[in-house]
Amino acid sequence: MNMHTAGFTILDGGMGRLLERLGAPFRLPEWSALPLIEAPDFVTRAHRLYVESGAEIITTNSYGIVPHMIGEERFAAEGLALAARAGKLARDVADDSGHRVQVAGSLPPLFESYRPSRFQPSRAPDILKVLVEGLAPPIDFWLIETQSSTVEALAAIEAVRPTGLPYWVSYTLRDENGREGPPQLRSGEAVEEAVALTLAKGAKTILFNCSQPEAMSQAVQAARSAIIASGKPTIGLGVYANAFLPEPPSDEPYAGISTIRADLGPENYLKWVQRWVSLGADIVGGCCGIGPEHIEAIHRSRSA
Repeated sequence: MNMHTAGFTILDGGMGRLLERLGAPFRLPEWSALPLIEAPDFVTRAHRLYVESGAEIITTNSYGIVPHMIGEERFAAEGLALAARAGKLARDVADDSGHRVQVAGSLPPLFESYRPSRFQPSRAPDILKVLVEGLAPPIDFWLIETQSSTVEALAAIEAVRPTGLPYWVSYTLRDENGREGPPQLRSGEAVEEAVALTLAKGAKTILFNCSQPEAMSQAVQAARSAIIASGKPTIGLGVYANAFLPEPPSDEPYAGISTIRADLGPENYLKWVQRWVSLGADIVGGCCGIGPEHIEAIHRSRSA
């Protein structure tokens, strides 16, 4: 297909693995938050690499600024300042790019990725308040990402609504080996129903991220159906998959850093992107393990 005619927007790729590749301080449980704390110049370098590769939207490095990753005490003492730093680093790179680059304010899962049962509705507003206050000034819109359930996502929507900024919601999908049937969030909720509920709460764009590429196509089709049914044809639809081996449903803590697949180099990942665009996605990028070289391949294909 001629991707130039598709008119899609290009997101950046994953941050954590890129920071590790660049030589930034990197370990669990802090993950991508550690460079933000100890060596923020690496975060700036990562943002610049994505802009140079063709990304039109860069995402704040705020995914790890949550208590279970940086610790309760550090979050209480430094969470606001770290969120503000993450926003400023991205804004500075966008403003220095010489062309229009938007900044998405990342609001992550608050209590652990992929574990919807760990969501704590009573604690969520206080954590979100810190992130929203720190990130709001420099960003263009909110990216409520890697959400495993609608309960998670709707709590974040309530937190950002007073800022007046647009908000996008990105869900992560069940993608374990051999899973069949209609696409589902990691909570087990049907994608089409989740999208309908999210649109009713005012989301401007629906995306799917941090799941296997193989899980995305059905989700895009289900989301497109929900968008059409909503009577809101201008709603955006996006995908940014990861390159990890499948993560089975579980409420157990992570055993370690996930393994990167060998079959998702730039050209193979581009084939998935082309499929998603053909199904109606108008925003594409990458999540964990997808780097600047993947974004550059997408950018070149669009310009061909």
